[in-house]
Amino acid sequence: MKSMKFFTRFAAVALAAALVLACSMPAMAEDYPDKPISMIVTYSPGGATDFQARIVTMMAGQDKYLGQPIVIINKPGAGGQVGWNWFVQKGSKDGYTIASYNVPHFIAQSIVYPTKYDINAFEPVANWGADPAVLIVPKDSPFNNVKDFVAYAKKNPGKITVSGAGMYVGHHIATLQLMKAAGIKLTYIPEKGGVPAMQSVVSGKVKAGFNNLSDSFRNKDRIKILAVADLERHDFLPDVPTFKENGIDVDNSSVNYRGVILPKGAPPAVIAKLAEAFPKMFNDKKTLKKMKASGSPVKVMTRDQVIKMFKERQAYLEGLLAELKKKK
Repeated sequence: MKSMKFFTRFAAVALAAALVLACSMPAMAEDYPDKPISMIVTYSPGGATDFQARIVTMMAGQDKYLGQPIVIINKPGAGGQVGWNWFVQKGSKDGYTIASYNVPHFIAQSIVYPTKYDINAFEPVANWGADPAVLIVPKDSPFNNVKDFVAYAKKNPGKITVSGAGMYVGHHIATLQLMKAAGIKLTYIPEKGGVPAMQSVVSGKVKAGFNNLSDSFRNKDRIKILAVADLERHDFLPDVPTFKENGIDVDNSSVNYRGVILPKGAPPAVIAKLAEAFPKMFNDKKTLKKMKASGSPVKVMTRDQVIKMFKERQAYLEGLLAELKKKK
């Protein structure tokens, strides 16, 4: 009898607690966010991802968007792995810790390495840009075009050093594609992000590099840009040909998609609120103006579009990386 009374009381308390929680959830969603949001950028300060993240979130504090500022926190290392592993393992799931993503980077890394993340570890929010990789060389380099570059590489296997922002980021994938397509051997030098990779080229520490179009656009007076790893020339660099124009089959596989994610387990109401606010913020006239002025290509995608893109890139990269590894 006593056990029955205890069970009845326990059930009543549990039911009351559930009702209180259910009633409070709409209020929590309605009040979110009521303090600043931290955004993890997995690359070094000043690089394209960091630079653009600060632009596309600069209006978050306005009431028509989130009403709270977004604070950028850099956690660079291992081509983004340090930051994304931290985000999955230690980032809060209450909506106050978000992160930037880079595709193909995090997807390719999750295929090749035992990372703590893959496409199923994140909740996509929205995409803000698509930044092609470009082949660059120091200003005083003897290479003036891709044909010069390839001819030297064929005569000197492995002697051209090529910097990039890490392992299995878009820059590395573009390097692997170029080696396969042109039948050459290059020595890839992974750096901790786009900024040190660019500095290695500017200083002559390496003979060449793959870097983001946006970073290269801002540094175009200090380097030579030989080719774009995309299907067509870009408006920001209309005089720079694609690899395909040079007869080299390097496509747009390395184009760097950038956007915002939450960790799996974030409240659905928070996901919905951010998924609605971010595309509007990315398309704000002030945001678009600053992105254009900095040579940063914009490609706004909604949550549903990003979910689809993640799945398509996953399937495509599994096949591409298997093929590239065979040909190394």
